[in-house]
Amino acid sequence: MTLHDWIDELCDALDIEAEVDEGLILDLARDAAHSVERPAAPITTYLLGYAAALHGADPERLEELAGRASALAESWGGSSGDDDFEVAEDGDEVEIDEELVDID
Repeated sequence: MTLHDWIDELCDALDIEAEVDEGLILDLARDAAHSVERPAAPITTYLLGYAAALHGADPERLEELAGRASALAESWGGSSGDDDFEVAEDGDEVEIDEELVDID
């Protein structure tokens, strides 16, 4: 089962028809989880959906609302507990501590 299959099945179960921009939703969830705290991710995406429904949001308005929520999360400055780890960007050299690597 793929994510698209899950979305289709979930829409059927909720008796709704919806086009879902899963990239937008997942990006917002990531921003909330990393900048606020992990439990903020599902709450943030729920509230985005609620706001979109209240405003009768078209895809452009949904993107605007998600951008506002993402900017707020990024400015929040919270911590998900992942601050001890650095994420390598594409092209960055990754340093490996040879003492910690067990090749066997």
